Amino acid sequence: MLLAYRFALASPRIRASAVEATEFRALANEMDVTAVPTIVVNGAPQWAGSVPERTFLERVLAATFE
Repeated sequence: MLLAYRFALASPRIRASAVEATEFRALANEMDVTAVPTIVVNGAPQWAGSVPERTFLERVLAATFE
C-alpha cells in the first residue's frame, strides 16, 4: 500500500486508498479480493501480492492502457 500512496503523491492523476477487507467484506467480495494486498486499477482487480516498484509501475501502466 505504501508504494501506491507514493505513486499518488507523485502524480495528481493517481489516487490510492486502502480498505480493510475484514471490516468491509461486501466491498472485498465485490472487488474479488482473495489475498492481501489486492491492487485494483480503474475499478478492476489486477493482481494480488507485493511486487517491486518497477513491476508495480509496469502493471499499473499496462492496466491503464488496456
